[in-house]
Amino acid sequence: MSTWVFLRGLTREGRHWGEFVQTFRSQLPEANVVAIDLPGNGRLNRTKSPWSVEEIAAHCRRQLVEQGLSPPYYLLAMSLGAMVAVAWAQRHPDELLGCVLINTSLRPLSPFYRRLRFRNYPTLLGLALRAPTAPGREQAILAMTSSGQPTHDDVLPRWCAYARENPVSRTNGLRQLLAAATYRAPRTKPRPPLLVLASAGDTLVDPRCSQQLAASWQCELRQHPRAGHDLALDDGPWVAAQVRSWLERAR
Repeated sequence: MSTWVFLRGLTREGRHWGEFVQTFRSQLPEANVVAIDLPGNGRLNRTKSPWSVEEIAAHCRRQLVEQGLSPPYYLLAMSLGAMVAVAWAQRHPDELLGCVLINTSLRPLSPFYRRLRFRNYPTLLGLALRAPTAPGREQAILAMTSSGQPTHDDVLPRWCAYARENPVSRTNGLRQLLAAATYRAPRTKPRPPLLVLASAGDTLVDPRCSQQLAASWQCELRQHPRAGHDLALDDGPWVAAQVRSWLERAR
């Protein structure tokens, strides 16, 4: 049985994967899925978020060791989590069997105005000024990250409950944002096999960032025609199917 480590993005926690964990297990029954929290998020919300993506990766590696899970692992990671996966793959390639990178953006492969689209700046500023449990905060995040928001009425109450139970401080949110903004990826592809998944309907990060990543590193790219930034939420079965197909081709 292979261990799959799931990594979410900015201010999100393992529970935000929602039903996708079960969807993934149904298509890859041999997978042992472990959805861990980045430091500063979820159960680790009282931990200071590191200033660098490399330090976040080191913290994630320690978490797995503490849980008694030994490498090698597969990583499935989105947004900031995918940057963490790249840093991990660059520094410790022997620990990884492969990485699935979802809707991420990397400096210097893409310019800043594609890595975070301008239209989101006012919303992000407003989110930074609001309290972590302020009404409307999770609604704004859902609207910004999902193209299928009207069909996700059951998701919002859960996200609001997570925010109340494990609020992410403004300081930790800022630390994660700066870590993502300042991370510089390698020019050459890390050694583990990579699959890049992107969403044509992503209004947060320009999908050309994923296209440029795949072209620069000569790795496989699959793009969903409609989904938003939170691809696992908008079409989890599609994501799981792409991963299964990728593994089958590799075998």
